[in-house]
Amino acid sequence: MRSNLGRKIAASVQALVLALGFGVGSLAVAGTALAANNCDPTLLTIDNGAQCAKADSAKDNLFAPNGVFSVVANTLIFLVGAVAVIFLIIGGLRYVVSNGDSKAVEAAKNTILYAIVGIVVAVISFALVSFVINALNKAS
Repeated sequence: MRSNLGRKIAASVQALVLALGFGVGSLAVAGTALAANNCDPTLLTIDNGAQCAKADSAKDNLFAPNGVFSVVANTLIFLVGAVAVIFLIIGGLRYVVSNGDSKAVEAAKNTILYAIVGIVVAVISFALVSFVINALNKAS
């Protein structure tokens, strides 16, 4: 029993040392990336922080209106909206083919309600992302 516990502890310690080794190696790589970007770590602005964290091969316009963050956020919001519209159509079809079954009608109404909530969330999140991107551009 003790030898089994000892092996588990040894394996845990080895995993911890390995994880710490990868972490230190990542910091060393990040340190060289910071030095390559010529950023000023004493300047406390969002734009400078993003510049310091940016890899050399990354695009410069991270928070620009057509930047990486904007494109990724808008793509995800579009996908959420498209899925919500598809479920709205599915809920409508389920409502039509329910034939008066109260459980089927209730399930279809719930599908329609949740799809509408999804569309509202997608619209609000698009507005929020646009507001944040505009605020970040004005700040820098």
